[in-house]
Amino acid sequence: MTINEGVAIDARLVQSASHPISKERLQEEKLKKQTPEGHLDKNGNQLKFFRDLESDWTVKNDVPHYGLKEHAAVDTNYGFVLATELTPASHHDSPYLPLCVAYSCHTQEPIKKVFADKGYFGMPNRDFLSMNKIEDGIMRKETVGTKLTEYETARNKAISKIRYVVEQYFGLSHLHNNAYRARFTRLVKNAFDAFFRQFAFNLSRGSKILASA
Repeated sequence: MTINEGVAIDARLVQSASHPISKERLQEEKLKKQTPEGHLDKNGNQLKFFRDLESDWTVKNDVPHYGLKEHAAVDTNYGFVLATELTPASHHDSPYLPLCVAYSCHTQEPIKKVFADKGYFGMPNRDFLSMNKIEDGIMRKETVGTKLTEYETARNKAISKIRYVVEQYFGLSHLHNNAYRARFTRLVKNAFDAFFRQFAFNLSRGSKILASA
């Protein structure tokens, strides 16, 4: 089973384990936590539970969201999750493409091609793929004064049919593993939780592939 033919990269939003609070209140809570009083409850006892202060706000499709963002790389042949990274929701998708590609290198064989949507379009990512001799499968988008050619439009459609595997992973884990919401109020704990969830996802997918073979 080869996992180096192609990698599809995308990101999804994850709800915070805490109730949303305003940006101003979030900043106040962060400053308070840096003081000794910020670790005590109203009775002066040590706090057992802390609000999630590592999540933050972003807007997607005109809808505000408070939480985290999961950046993932999925093998295009079999749908195995090869790499993930959790960040605050406000972090842009594009800078995490090189990280996801690097973390997807689990064998000595180089990755041949990377697929991604228009959110990853730009010279930094294209230069990264070129320098590492990886074929560019990033969808193109229109820029100021430049429209897509017929070839670029057809290319985007072809790429979207391949990179669906990462959206499939998001959908399945959302449906069966409640991955749409964080379980903990600490980023590092949620990262470990995601790691084991993805490990189980790969075991399940691998057993089905081997059974059918």
